[in-house]
Amino acid sequence: MDLQSIKNRFGIIGNAPALNHALNTAVQVAATDLTVLIVGESGVGKEAFSQIIHALSSRKHNPFIAVNCGAIPEGTIDSELFGHEKGAFTGAVDSRKGYFETVSGGTLFMDEIGEMPLGTQARLLRVLETGEFIRVGSSKVQKTDVRVIAATNRELLEFTQKGRFREDLYYRLSTVPIRVPALRDRQEDILLLFRKFVVDFAERYKTTSVQLDEEAKNLLIHYPWPGNVRELKNIAEQISVLSPNQLVTASDMRRFLPEKTVNRLPVLAAPAHTGEFANEREILYKLFFDMKKDVTELKKMFLDILQNPSLVSSAANYTRDSLMNDFHGASESAPMISAPVMTQPANATQPFLSAGSNNGQAVLLHDDDIHHHEEVEESLNIVDKEKELIVKALKKHKGKRRDASLDLGISERTLYRKLKEYDIDE
Repeated sequence: MDLQSIKNRFGIIGNAPALNHALNTAVQVAATDLTVLIVGESGVGKEAFSQIIHALSSRKHNPFIAVNCGAIPEGTIDSELFGHEKGAFTGAVDSRKGYFETVSGGTLFMDEIGEMPLGTQARLLRVLETGEFIRVGSSKVQKTDVRVIAATNRELLEFTQKGRFREDLYYRLSTVPIRVPALRDRQEDILLLFRKFVVDFAERYKTTSVQLDEEAKNLLIHYPWPGNVRELKNIAEQISVLSPNQLVTASDMRRFLPEKTVNRLPVLAAPAHTGEFANEREILYKLFFDMKKDVTELKKMFLDILQNPSLVSSAANYTRDSLMNDFHGASESAPMISAPVMTQPANATQPFLSAGSNNGQAVLLHDDDIHHHEEVEESLNIVDKEKELIVKALKKHKGKRRDASLDLGISERTLYRKLKEYDIDE
């Protein structure tokens, strides 16, 4: 049987080289019992290829059943495929034959094979290799003679690398792979398919078939068709029923095509919880680290003043107008961390700026004013700081838990738990 006869028999429309290659492969493999894996996007017509393979095989007079593996719940798929014994699980009031038992001698088309659970994949591999299976709840091994044709819109090889699909099963299924091209890769077939669909719908709805002007044809050809042939058929039906004019223009066509098309370019996924924190403890950590950074910058500023006395005047202005304001603002939302008091080197003769203040004014200290210095080590105990923040927030909001929890960035329930945990008396 030549290729055109097969297209006429099974309603295949198109002459794209990729489509013809897929059909030729299906015809050649049909006479064998080899397992076939049909790969293609959703809506390209993978099931039609499985029907072609079955109809041209020696099993054509035996059963053909199509099963969507993605539509069967994980808890029942083993029972659907291999059957079960009475009492095997809750609700199993009778014994039941599975597809591998009822289709013995025929062909089983397993669509969306990539959605099959890993446990079921192991049982399927055994059937493909030995022709044996066991019903759920039974210990009796049974034989079957089923040809399996699998289909997927996933890249199963990538699934094997991620541990979502068995590698041995992948190579067992893809004995003969057939890749069905997407509609956007068959642009020369788009107008042929559209013409066939609108003629069929005109006959069904007793209307005159619509025509396309050149701009509308060009728009139709260059649309990406993420839904492939299925989407094209839907658009053709909408236009046949809803178009007010027999001649469809590009502006008319745009009314029926989706405004936003699917972006198929790879993108970098944004990290989860961007700009957010997983919990209140992380918020506290960031707050303390930011405060530590501020203190470090203050130390550096004082050291620069010590080494360059000419900066005293500008530093005093900065301290009066900016730095003290920052400290007062920080004290409203976080505990103040004491900066170390830095003394003047022994050989220095110039006065320098003290971290202390007198009514908000910078104070200049001289040699005879300072006798020793003390480094105050900063406490980074997260529990102490967390407790201190909670107490401060409650005082600020006069014991109102709701307002305090909002200020702390935690839930009221979490705040209540923290009060109990730290034994804080309100």
